[in-house]
Amino acid sequence: MFDAIAFAGGGNRCYWQGGFYEAAAQRLGLTPALVVGASAGAFTACYSLLGAGHRVRELVIGGCGDHLKNFDVAAWRRGKPLCPVGPMYRDLLERVIDEAALARLNTLTDLRLAISRLPRWLSPVSGAALGIAAYQIEKKLLHPVHPRFGRKLGYKSEFVRVREFAEAEPLRLALMATSGVPPFMPVTLVSGRPAFDGGLVDNVPVEPLADVEAKGGRTLVLLTRVYKQIPRVAGRTYTQPSRKIGVGQFDITNPDGIRAAYELGLRDGDAFAASFGR
Repeated sequence: MFDAIAFAGGGNRCYWQGGFYEAAAQRLGLTPALVVGASAGAFTACYSLLGAGHRVRELVIGGCGDHLKNFDVAAWRRGKPLCPVGPMYRDLLERVIDEAALARLNTLTDLRLAISRLPRWLSPVSGAALGIAAYQIEKKLLHPVHPRFGRKLGYKSEFVRVREFAEAEPLRLALMATSGVPPFMPVTLVSGRPAFDGGLVDNVPVEPLADVEAKGGRTLVLLTRVYKQIPRVAGRTYTQPSRKIGVGQFDITNPDGIRAAYELGLRDGDAFAASFGR
């Protein structure tokens, strides 16, 4: 039904995508030849294609809670990361993305991960901070589906092809990089250079879809925010949550919010499939 699917970024909001895909994929017969993901949406694409959503949610919901701190100053003073979410995410990737997962992903689809490269005149920390600030300001003031401020500041997007990886570790590093927002996530190298959250350029990664659409293919874009105005593109369908998702992007203290995002995704995915009579 859809030849390509894009998974937008959004941190914990992306668990909505997991529920949506789980509910809609079988009913709609989703077997996309191309899948693109940015930030946490890239990992959601991976575990959704693998059918590993139940295990991922079990690990995440079981590991999160109010016994944790999103910013742990005491740990930072002891030389540990200020934000525990980074090491927790790395551990999750090691549990889910192994050699068998990589091999299976590469038989299922052409998976591409969006990363951002900073302008050369910016350091990793200052560049990430400026990119995040530009993104947040543009989203709050103008509410675009596809932001433009990042590109105007000189940030550039790249799309890493998972089929070029011979081992699972480069995939895990690329997944860390596409979610790379210091101080929440560590700076990660891809092809020997620092790579950052794909959302610093556009957290809705649609560039690779253009070739599919130009050939008459149909594409689906899974958003994680609620927008008033959705772009109109021939052959492309945007779908978004039926209401605002009430969980912070990097919040590791709110397992109920993560569960609610997933359950909303299930309901919205069912409704989407029903709209096609499936």
